[in-house]
Amino acid sequence: MKTCEASPLRFAICVDNSEYPASLEMHKVYRVLPDEDAAKDDDFRVIDESGEDYLYPADYFVLIEAAV
Repeated sequence: MKTCEASPLRFAICVDNSEYPASLEMHKVYRVLPDEDAAKDDDFRVIDESGEDYLYPADYFVLIEAAV
């Protein structure tokens, strides 16, 4: 039987929303979802203001560590 390991929760603060002002709020913390293909292109898969996940340039965000 194969067991699934839960991906650690990752969060990032938006530091640039210049091209997506309706989708991203400056200085807001967003959930970053795992996406290996996106990472290869220097993108993050983020749950944005629409409540859906979309790809954004990684340099629009600063990853943070959250204590649980």
